[in-house]
Amino acid sequence: MNKKTMGIHHITAIVGHPQENVDFYAGVLGLRLVKQTVNFDDPGTYHLYFGNEGGKPGTIITFFPWAGARQGIIGDGQVGVTSYVVPTGAMDFWEKRLEKFNIPFTKMERFGEQYLEFDDPHGLHLEIVEREEGEVNSWSFGEVTSEVAIKGFGGATLLSAQPDKTAELLESVMGLELIAKEGDFTRFRSTAEIGNIIDLKLTSIGRGQMGAGTVHHIAWRAADDRDQLEWRKYIAENGYGVTPVQDRNYFNAIYFREHGEILFEIATDPPGFAHDESHETMGGKLMLPSKYEPHRGKIEQTLLPFEVRELD
Repeated sequence: MNKKTMGIHHITAIVGHPQENVDFYAGVLGLRLVKQTVNFDDPGTYHLYFGNEGGKPGTIITFFPWAGARQGIIGDGQVGVTSYVVPTGAMDFWEKRLEKFNIPFTKMERFGEQYLEFDDPHGLHLEIVEREEGEVNSWSFGEVTSEVAIKGFGGATLLSAQPDKTAELLESVMGLELIAKEGDFTRFRSTAEIGNIIDLKLTSIGRGQMGAGTVHHIAWRAADDRDQLEWRKYIAENGYGVTPVQDRNYFNAIYFREHGEILFEIATDPPGFAHDESHETMGGKLMLPSKYEPHRGKIEQTLLPFEVRELD
């Protein structure tokens, strides 16, 4: 059996205060809050999802926000940089927007592409790159119109404790194509038009430490439940310990830690985020899985309030 993932489904990170998180990803970056729910394993904290207008796989970044959380250290065994893709010609807008909100950034080039690199309020490393591919995001928020809006993920930079092992997994198991090598990086590409570029750093920067400002895991796409079960069998046959299927309400998930110590998930595209609230209203209120609904009152008292607000 040979399988190929379509690319990134979502990326999940740990951050600080939820209002700061929402202000940055909705208010500054103009993403849509497509779902507010709780960490299914720890309902005392939110699980917030941001993406494009439809909340499609390949656009979704998710957060566990803990106010006052201990700061993490970005390093080996993590996603080091999360890359966002914008339409060609939009870079000037984003440079001015970062300046408007006093967000420091640097310009750099990698594999012939120009990037804006910056951090979110809690230290998560981000970057923006222009590309033609990927559908336009029809969501507009504040001064971020659909003409310049983030389409979704450009990809991610992986920091591995064993880069050779991670490279082998990406190419031989996950089915990504090795397309280029440059300096300290190897570039891989998946079959999708978005969330499709993975840059693997070939040297160690030291072991990462989980905490605010770090990525918890990266999730790859499975077409449906059947495809995911095939992936589960395939991953196990290749010598990785993989979890049973776990119901995450908006997708089903399996997890395994690759040899470079990065936590990988494989998540199903369906059912998506509009099955428990309408497409028009999704993200507007706290949604709980059925097992936590009887405890809604207590959970709502525990969670810090926030609002989605335009900052322009």
